[in-house]
Amino acid sequence: MTEGISRTAFEIFGIDIYWYAIIIVSGVIVAMWLSAREAERVGLKEDDVSDFMLAGLPIAFIGARLYYVLFNFEPYLNDPIQIFNLRSGGLAIYGGLIAGGLWLLFFCQRNFIPTWRFLDIAAPSVLIAQAIGRWGNFVNQEAYGPITTRSFLENLYIPDFIINNVYIEGAYRQPTFLYESVWSILGFILLLLLRRKKGLFKEGEVALSYVIWYSFGRFFIEGLRTDSLYLFSSIRISQLLSLVLFLASWAFLLWRRQRNAQLKDYDPTRGKNQFII
Repeated sequence: MTEGISRTAFEIFGIDIYWYAIIIVSGVIVAMWLSAREAERVGLKEDDVSDFMLAGLPIAFIGARLYYVLFNFEPYLNDPIQIFNLRSGGLAIYGGLIAGGLWLLFFCQRNFIPTWRFLDIAAPSVLIAQAIGRWGNFVNQEAYGPITTRSFLENLYIPDFIINNVYIEGAYRQPTFLYESVWSILGFILLLLLRRKKGLFKEGEVALSYVIWYSFGRFFIEGLRTDSLYLFSSIRISQLLSLVLFLASWAFLLWRRQRNAQLKDYDPTRGKNQFII
C-alpha cells in the first residue's frame, strides 16, 4: 500500500513545519489579497482589510479552536494543556466564522465602515480560503467519510495521490474534505461572476448568498463525515447549525427586501480602482 503524505513540510532549527499550517496560512493570504482588491472597487480602503485581519485572524483561530474543544471536550479532560496544541489540528470552521463575524461587526462600528458592504467583499474570499484550508485536513487525514472502495474513488476520477492518502485505518474513505473544497470553489466562482452583474444583489446579499451556499452544501457533506462534533451525543452540531443558517439566511434576505425597497445595490464600480478578478 502506498504510504500517505507526510504531515511535515520541512524543518527549521529542529522544529517541524506542518503542511496544515502552510495551507491554512496560504488560504488566509489569498483571502486578504482578494478582499483588498474588491475593497478598492467598492469605495473602501485596502487598509481596511489589513486592519481588520490584524486582530480578526487570531480571534477567528481562537473561535475555531474553542468551538472544536467545546463540542469535543472529553479528550482534553485528562490533559487540558492539549487545548492549546494547534499543531495536531482541531479547528472548526463554524467557530472561526462566528468569532470572526462578531469581530467584524465591532470593527465596522468602531471605524464607521458600512458593515454589509464589508461583509460582501469578504464573503467570496472566505469561501476560497475554506476551499484551500480543507487540504490541510487532507494532509492530516481528517474530515473524512465512511468506508468505500478504491474502484468507487477511481470512478470519480480522483487522482491517485488523493486516493492513496484517504486509505485510513485499513480502509479507503469518502474524501469529504474534497467534496467541501470543490463545493466552496464552485461557490466562489459563482459569487464572483454574479456580483459583477449590476443590480442583481443588494448590499449584504453577496454575504447572505455565501451563507446560503456554504450551509446548504455543508449540511449534506457533514452527514457523511465520521468525525463530526455532536450535541447530546446524537445531533451533528455543524449539520444542525447549517440547517439553521440556511433557513435563517433565506428568510432574512426575503424579509429585508420586502421591508426596505430602498436598499442600495451592491456596486462594484463605486471605487476608483477598476481591478477585475
